Amino acid sequence: MISPFSVLAIGTCLTNSFVPEKERDPSYWRQQAQETLKNALKLQKLNTNVAKNVIMFLGDGMGVSTVTAARILKGQLHHNTGEETRLEMDKFPFVALSKTYNTNAQVPDSAGTATAYLCGVKANEGTVGVSAATERTRCNTTQGNEVTSILRWAKDAGKSVGIVTTTRVNHATPSAAYAHSADRDWYSDNEMPPEALSQGCKDIAYQLMHNIKDIDVIMGGGRKYMYPKNRTDVEYELDEKARGTRLDGLDLISIWKSFKPRHKHSHYVWNRTELLALDPSRVDYLLGLFEPGDMQYELNRNNLTDPSLSEMVEVALRILTKNLKGFFLLVEGGRIDHGHHEGKAKQALHEAVEMDQAIGKAGAMTSQKDTLTVVTADHSHVFTFGGYTPRGNSIFGLAPMVSDTDKKPFTAILYGNGPGYKVVDGERENVSMVDYAHNNYQAQSAVPLRHETHGGEDVAVFAKGPMAHLLHGVHEQNYIPHVMAYASCIGANLDHCAWAGSGSAPSPGALLLPLAVLSLRTLF
Repeated sequence: MISPFSVLAIGTCLTNSFVPEKERDPSYWRQQAQETLKNALKLQKLNTNVAKNVIMFLGDGMGVSTVTAARILKGQLHHNTGEETRLEMDKFPFVALSKTYNTNAQVPDSAGTATAYLCGVKANEGTVGVSAATERTRCNTTQGNEVTSILRWAKDAGKSVGIVTTTRVNHATPSAAYAHSADRDWYSDNEMPPEALSQGCKDIAYQLMHNIKDIDVIMGGGRKYMYPKNRTDVEYELDEKARGTRLDGLDLISIWKSFKPRHKHSHYVWNRTELLALDPSRVDYLLGLFEPGDMQYELNRNNLTDPSLSEMVEVALRILTKNLKGFFLLVEGGRIDHGHHEGKAKQALHEAVEMDQAIGKAGAMTSQKDTLTVVTADHSHVFTFGGYTPRGNSIFGLAPMVSDTDKKPFTAILYGNGPGYKVVDGERENVSMVDYAHNNYQAQSAVPLRHETHGGEDVAVFAKGPMAHLLHGVHEQNYIPHVMAYASCIGANLDHCAWAGSGSAPSPGALLLPLAVLSLRTLF
């Protein structure tokens, strides 16, 4: 029940809130709806071309509440009220929901989910690139239970492939594209238990260099896992935590270089200056590792040393688009998740806005005629915003009333649990006494935890391009790569491709099938 005090506060606030003059006229809303209706009717003519290219954007931890809050932030960064703003993903014509649970977890982690949306099978929490027959941390349950990803299917079909992430390149999301590991935390052999090493399991950084040796583009963080133990980092010479971690003494950067044919142009870069100085037309293989661990938050990024996600995406696309057979590119906005875990909503939402900019960049560089673009999340977070805030209220601002219980103000953004739980003199902290607009402010939470947790609700899937209409309704998460493979005629999804077995890929528009033929029987 809302108290009379709260109702009074809400009513006063909303009556005085900003309403754009054009929105006071009913014809504005009617015209807007009619334009939306016309656009929706156009979708009856489905795009059934072959997807020469597939781009998957994965916002780690980007639940629906994060999408909405990022939309408002994007608008407010452009000095608008924010609610009416459109993210790039908002413009995609097809939207679905994805059920994110792991085979053994109601609320999932990023490893089991990555296996689902990249490899097409659901898996246990904490495992990557393996079926649910593999148990976390048990190396001896791995062999024979490996599953391959859509990145592998694309490479086997002769396409170029790339991985771009704001986390370390051997983190949970990217690792499912190339690795098979009973534990997502086995970044290098330094993090592996002796038993796993003795049983022959390999760390994820090692697998990145050996499992699929010709990944065309790899960009993100994670330098320290590539070098021998205590090797000084090129950028942070005095930071012991940035030093190499490998116990086997391997220099995986040198190994990566040695695998590349001499007649190909291979480049390893470790800073933004080197990256932007490259001529993509003369790059066949690119490895860019810009931090010892994860990359810096966008709000903290050093413009001299670290590229933005959108800059990495642009370089990756200029390299990958040279392949006439097309490409598959995985792009992860990975630190959305980290910002939420730390209770730092401002960091998380700015990461989401940067990923939206990268989506726009990719859209400008490709065509919906031959490029399927999918934007989704692996899981949600216990992140919310509310409090009857008025139109245009700063997304990081206060709710317009105080609590009717403890008489203290509260921010619109709150977490269900996490490090923002604070008690001062036996009471909830008074947020008006702190800088709640600070980049690293930890929003208040209901339950104290050192790290905020994931959320278990469905996440959105946005799609545009060839066969995007196959992503609709509510789906199991592992359905997503089957659609991407079907659209691009790779992997096991060849029965519907008229050119299958001819030895050459179809031209865009060659696959114009009646809807009745679009059976998904070939997917499973």
